[in-house]
Amino acid sequence: MIQDNGNILKLRKLGIDTHTENIIFLRADSQVCRSEGFTANTRVSVNSGNHSIIATLNVITSEIIDDGEAVLSEEGFKNLNVQEGDLITVTHLQPILSFSNVRAKMFGKKFNENAIIRIISDITKGLYSKIEIAAFVTVCSGDNLALDEVIYLTKAMVNSGSRLTWDSKMIMDKHCVGGLPGNRTTPIVVPIVAAAGLIIPKTSSRAITSPAGTADVIETMTPVDLTLKQIKEVVRKENGCMTWGGAVKLSPVDDIIISVEKALDVDSAGQMIASVISKKVAAGSTHTIIDIPVGPTAKVRSKEEAFLLEYYFKAVGLSIGMEVEVLITDGSQPVGRGIGPALEAMDVLAVLRNEPDAPADLKDRAVQLASLMLERAGVTPKGEGVNRALEILDSGQALDKFYRICHAQGGFSEPAPAMLHHDVTALTSGYVKSVDNRKLAKVAKLAGAPKSPGAGIFFRAKIGKYIQKGDPLYTIYSETQGELSYALTFLHSSDHIVELTPA
Repeated sequence: MIQDNGNILKLRKLGIDTHTENIIFLRADSQVCRSEGFTANTRVSVNSGNHSIIATLNVITSEIIDDGEAVLSEEGFKNLNVQEGDLITVTHLQPILSFSNVRAKMFGKKFNENAIIRIISDITKGLYSKIEIAAFVTVCSGDNLALDEVIYLTKAMVNSGSRLTWDSKMIMDKHCVGGLPGNRTTPIVVPIVAAAGLIIPKTSSRAITSPAGTADVIETMTPVDLTLKQIKEVVRKENGCMTWGGAVKLSPVDDIIISVEKALDVDSAGQMIASVISKKVAAGSTHTIIDIPVGPTAKVRSKEEAFLLEYYFKAVGLSIGMEVEVLITDGSQPVGRGIGPALEAMDVLAVLRNEPDAPADLKDRAVQLASLMLERAGVTPKGEGVNRALEILDSGQALDKFYRICHAQGGFSEPAPAMLHHDVTALTSGYVKSVDNRKLAKVAKLAGAPKSPGAGIFFRAKIGKYIQKGDPLYTIYSETQGELSYALTFLHSSDHIVELTPA
């Protein structure tokens, strides 16, 4: 119950979208702000009945709301479970004791297991502001986390959310560390492995800074926003699923940390490993294949960096009882032809349907990953996994299983590209020497991907291919003329997205 402490406020709803942020708006001259000394950006506790949230205060100097009223962001209304007209109290937030461990790390002191547990617990509860999370991300960046700290972080992240359990002793999974446009092997690997009789409950992420996340691609063909109960039912029927992990809060603190990490443009090997492994453990996986693409414009730039990641992935997996195998692959150029949700989905379907012009590189990667799972699980002898995976794919068993999984998740729909398109042509003739993955991904994002599922790029300029002057290097697709113009403006200011060398 709300106590009569002079801080009782009545809620107004103004429909303010702040994405994932809990924001509360109060009048600067209100009794609450004056009596409590609240100022803009103060972190406060907002309480209603048995529910409470931590919110950031924004102050209003106009008369858009009355004294005695408060406005919550849409996210705040949802998380506090309140409606317009409900009563709330606003109080000071107590000091966050775990942040002292973050400060200690700034001066070179290692995290112990209890410190990591407290920090992750407080972030999950919403006690940390974005600035405080940024401080945590920063002290963990680069090579600042030792192996034992990565293990502590992984375990704490697993315990921050829901966890799936399965009857089978062997649960397969896969993950790509990212940074390579079009590398959408999951919707091919899952039906191959599931058709072979193995359990593969694949949960994937949406895009944060890329033109498409795996969940975004799959969502152009089938629903991915399933509950834990629905995921279990799909897997019971078909041995596998292809869903969005965020919907079931598997390691939810990871999504909070990643959003800040990406905003800072800070890469942390330790946090990435903890992120990946924690989500696999939370999904109930026992065996995971990690794909690490290496290339000059991929996320991982050198073989040495890849080998170090391999060691850490295996060591962290071993410490929590998961078998991890790492596959180091070519990350010099996009995989397949599509970059963007629907365009990548079209590549996936071309491979599953055994179309004559299906992208061979996407097929080869998917088969390689699936073969490792089949061999690791003992479905085929070592060295024969590729043949078995190809047999399942070429015979149509994988396509049939894919459709069955889609229908179990809510149905199948055919993906399609956006209506507007523009060919980017070669200014000279020559062989394709290099491709800038990062700039190409940016063009796809400026064109509207992934928010517009049909937006993105259809890529034609593979390394080593001979291109005639005037031939299309790639085609940009967009839902609106404005987004297409943004993409073209960036394109005209950027050099060497596709570099040709004379014949």
